[in-house]
Amino acid sequence: MTTFKIAAMTLFAVVVSLSLGLAGSGADEFAAQREKMVAEQLGGRDIVDASVIKAMQTVPRHRFVPGELRHLAYHDTPLPIGHGQTISQPYIVALMSQVLAVAPGRRILEIGTGSGYQAAVLAEMGATVFSIEIVPELGRQAIDNLQASGYGNIRVKIGDGYQGWPEHAPFDAVIVTCAPTRIPEPLKDQLVEGGRMVIPVGEKYAQQLVLLTKQKGEVHQEKIVDVRFVPMVDRQGKTY
Repeated sequence: MTTFKIAAMTLFAVVVSLSLGLAGSGADEFAAQREKMVAEQLGGRDIVDASVIKAMQTVPRHRFVPGELRHLAYHDTPLPIGHGQTISQPYIVALMSQVLAVAPGRRILEIGTGSGYQAAVLAEMGATVFSIEIVPELGRQAIDNLQASGYGNIRVKIGDGYQGWPEHAPFDAVIVTCAPTRIPEPLKDQLVEGGRMVIPVGEKYAQQLVLLTKQKGEVHQEKIVDVRFVPMVDRQGKTY
């Protein structure tokens, strides 16, 4: 397994900010689309966390989708990113980030780096992110995307996320962007006391996004919403 550490950068070109992200250099042709996305897709629903809203306004989502799909980057839909994987629709990214209750300095484990967008949103909110991607090509592309967008405090490992990242455990929160049929025990074990995990669970057409909280050594679970994510698989492509 190969671990990459993304160097931190702090300059913003679109707005002045003390957060970790760099929105880009020069004029941002997608800024208006991003503002519209936040106003209509998030504000029109139940996203109220100010740090989530600010992160979604800032992270350049178009840099995390294939070039031929950039004109769709801020639409209310998931998009393919290759290798049978997708980038979640903006609302789901915002919802999962809000459910985690991210605070600056928190250590977050992400399972399923994808294109790197969710990791960038969490870093923008001040978290230190450890992210695992099982598809080598996607993992390397995510590293490139994150470097191009200037996001720091993110470590990306190419490997099997079911086992978590015990070398860096415990984590304040865990976010899973692919759906196992059962909640992985290693991920529960790697949560701190009081930690939170948001994860889609279930078969392909019967998945639920759930929140797990760890209290006095016990894990409590509650349903958030019905969802549809790509399945969590091992290196041989077998579904967990």
